[in-house]
Amino acid sequence: MRLIIYTGKGGTGKTVTSSSTAIKLADRDHKTLLISSDPAHTLGDAFMLPNENAESYGAREVIPKLFLLQIDPIAEINKKFDNLLSYMASLLSQKGLDESISYEIAMMPGMTQIFSLLKIDEIIHDNSYDAIVMDMPASGEALRYLYLPKLVGNVGRKLMGIFGLFSGFSKIFQTFSIISAPNNISQFEQDFFDRLKSLAKIITDYKITSIRLVANPDSFSIENAKRSLMLANLYGINVDLAVINKIWPAAKSEIANDPSDTYFKNWSNFQKAKIEEARVNFYPIPVREIPMHQTELAGTEMLRQNANLLFGEENPMMIFYHGNPLSVIHNGKDKLSLVVKVPFTEQKDFDIKRVSGGEVIIRVQSPTGSIANVLPLPAIAYNMKIVKVLLQNNNLTLTFEKMI
Repeated sequence: MRLIIYTGKGGTGKTVTSSSTAIKLADRDHKTLLISSDPAHTLGDAFMLPNENAESYGAREVIPKLFLLQIDPIAEINKKFDNLLSYMASLLSQKGLDESISYEIAMMPGMTQIFSLLKIDEIIHDNSYDAIVMDMPASGEALRYLYLPKLVGNVGRKLMGIFGLFSGFSKIFQTFSIISAPNNISQFEQDFFDRLKSLAKIITDYKITSIRLVANPDSFSIENAKRSLMLANLYGINVDLAVINKIWPAAKSEIANDPSDTYFKNWSNFQKAKIEEARVNFYPIPVREIPMHQTELAGTEMLRQNANLLFGEENPMMIFYHGNPLSVIHNGKDKLSLVVKVPFTEQKDFDIKRVSGGEVIIRVQSPTGSIANVLPLPAIAYNMKIVKVLLQNNNLTLTFEKMI
C-alpha cells in the first residue's frame, strides 16, 4: 500500500500532477484511488467528466484500475458526528442565531480538512487499493492538519481533544439551556483520538506515505513548497519528490528584433534561474521539470502524456528519496541545532545571514552566480540567535541559543 500526497499553492498544477500519477499507477496494473476534497470538483474537470459524474461523492472507475473519489467532508462529519453538531448548533440557535449560521459556527475551524484525512485512514484499513493518491486542497493550513495526527501522537491524551472543547462548552451553556448534552461526547472524543493516532502511524511511515511538492518556477510557489518541506521534516513525514510545472520553452523568432522574442527570452531566463534555485533549496530531493504544454491539460490521454514526462519508465509507487533534508535537534531547553543538507562542500561556497525572526538566508555560489536559499525556521527559533555554524560531510549545522 502506498499513500502519495501532492501539495502546493493553488494554480501550480497539483490536480494535473495527481491525476497523471494515478493514471500511470493504473496503467501499471495497480488498483488506484485518486482522492480530492476540493469543493470545486477539480477531478471532474481534469478527467472531463459530465457534470452528473463530477458531482458524485462515491468512488467510480474512470479507466481500468483507476477510481476517483470526491470527498464531501461536511457529509463525513454529519455521518459520524451528527448528534454532536446538532447539539452545539441547537445551543447557539437557542440564543437567537439563525439555524444555518449556528451550524456554520458549530463547525470548528479545520474540521473539514481533518475529516477528509480521517476518510483516508478508513479507506486504507479497508485494504481495497494498492495505491491512494491525494490532491491536497490549495491551503497552507490544510497541510498543517496533515501533521495534526503526529502532534496528537506525541502528546497523547494529556491534552484535551477537540471534542473535549465541546464538552467544556456544553457544561457552560447547559447552565442557561434546557437542552441536555449527548451522553456519548466522551466516546466521540476517544474514537476521534484513536483514529488520529491510527492516521499518524500511516503518514509517518515512509514505506507507506510520501509527500510530493508541486511548484512553478516562481518565487511565491517555491517559497510555499520550502515551508511545506520544513514542516514535513519537522514532524517526520517523508518528502520524496518535487515537481516544477509550467516551464516555458526558449522562444526563437524568425523576425529580427522581435519584441515578443525578447519578452519570452527574459521569462525563460528567469525561470531557469528559479529552477536552479529550487534544485539547491530542495537538495537532495529529486526535482522533476515539466514544460508548459501547448494546450490545456484535460482528459485521460493528455494526462497520460504528462505522466510519461513526469515518470518516464519509472513506477510512481517508488520511494524516490528517504531522509531529512532539514532536521531540528533540541539541545536542552534554550538551545537547538538546525541541520541542512547542502549541495556544496567548501566553506567559501556559502554565506549565512539572519534577516528576520523567522528566516535565515544561505547564499550559495554556483557556476552561474550566487543563489540564495531563504530557509524558514521553526517558531521556537524566532527568539534565538545563531551562535555557531559548522559545515561537515555535506551537512550544514546552525546552532541557536535563546537570547537573554
